[in-house]
Amino acid sequence: MLVGLALLVLAGVLYAAARTTSVFAVQTLEVRGGTPALRAQVRAALAAERGRSLLAVDGTTIGRRLDALPGVRSFTYDRAFPHTLRVVVRREVPALVVRRVPGSDGFLVAASGKVLRLLAHPHRSTLPRLWVKNTVPLVAGEPLPPALAPAAAALAAVRSAALPGGVRTVRVTGEELTLTLGGGLQVRLGDDGDLRLKLAIARRILRLTGAAATGGGYLDVSVPERPVLAVNPRVGG
Repeated sequence: MLVGLALLVLAGVLYAAARTTSVFAVQTLEVRGGTPALRAQVRAALAAERGRSLLAVDGTTIGRRLDALPGVRSFTYDRAFPHTLRVVVRREVPALVVRRVPGSDGFLVAASGKVLRLLAHPHRSTLPRLWVKNTVPLVAGEPLPPALAPAAAALAAVRSAALPGGVRTVRVTGEELTLTLGGGLQVRLGDDGDLRLKLAIARRILRLTGAAATGGGYLDVSVPERPVLAVNPRVGG
């Protein structure tokens, strides 16, 4: 028992020493995932970890530093002894542009609902638009206001399986969520419940009927069991 206790104490001493000495100091910071620009931002944010013992590296500190980067959605890290800290990041995926009126500013927003950054030239983006009043607070790195979060959720669901004609704008009014397609047809989703089911039904109806190319009207799938399609066919002459 005395030998075992002595070994335990010795292990504790050695571990404490390893945390405070350069035996396992971080010399290489290996960043994977994301874009080259995002990886460069991550390396810069974690530069202070160089020289620190791998045993002293912790996820809380890394998370606090990466939280300042709007482009990082999540991360994992690994200690690759003896001297490498490996970080794998998952980037935020842009889903829409929020435009405030009156005014000309526009903000890039991720599918997660996080505001990524202010756009210098928002009119150049081909992403769907969400128009809001200029009193709506939007801050890079922060989530959209709760009332607007359904817009990002809907477009995140659309990204996995596009609607015919693509989405031009998204509108959130109370509990009513509406997508306007490239041809002008509205897809009325109601609230943000069962979004994937509603969009799957809408996608199937649009593909079977070709209604997305009619140039107007609406497809109401707010009650998935009872979809309603009303189109304004173009009149040829």
